[in-house]
Amino acid sequence: MASPLDRFFHLTELGTNVRTEVLGGATTFMTMSYIIFVQPAILSATGMDRGAVLTATCLASALATLLMGLLANYPIAQAPAMGHNVFFAVIVCGVMGYSWQAALGAVFLAGALQIVLSIAGFYEKLVAAVPDGLKHAIAVGIGLLIALIGLEYGGIVVSSPGTYIGLGDLTAKPVLLVLAGTAFSVVLMARRIKGAILLGVLGTAVAGVALGVMKYHG
Repeated sequence: MASPLDRFFHLTELGTNVRTEVLGGATTFMTMSYIIFVQPAILSATGMDRGAVLTATCLASALATLLMGLLANYPIAQAPAMGHNVFFAVIVCGVMGYSWQAALGAVFLAGALQIVLSIAGFYEKLVAAVPDGLKHAIAVGIGLLIALIGLEYGGIVVSSPGTYIGLGDLTAKPVLLVLAGTAFSVVLMARRIKGAILLGVLGTAVAGVALGVMKYHG
């Protein structure tokens, strides 16, 4: 007999089950949770309150993801776009000199316009008109940006005046932890172990906590 979740989300019909979806949801959360810390770090540079940004990020992401699942039955998590965040903070507020209040007003108007265009059916036609090659390129570009941010926070790449980006100290313990965690995740994925990314993230986190405890007591 199908469970209430199965009937509501049509899991069997879509070729999945509750266990798979829970594992996928946990993996998605762990791999996206960086936004909880990166978003406030980026936007606080414009003068916005870091705590308020963190709270708004969590609430907005949770609500949008919940609506995506309940209304569209689509397993896509929603969160602030990193490219937009950088454009907001660096270009609009930094280079162009607008206040964060004015920039947020523009974001609100853009969001309202998108809702109107979506209801009118124009937005769907606009997305369909974009070539597939450009859609894939956008996804790759965003992925590279997120990877670069991860490498920077992991200490693998650092700022360099001559070339903008330089190689960090690969002998530092935090960097070694990042490299080991990445290698661990890659091995798990190569062996096709279910939940490989989630296990890699958790393993890296546990190792990081252990190193922190050892350093504190040492």
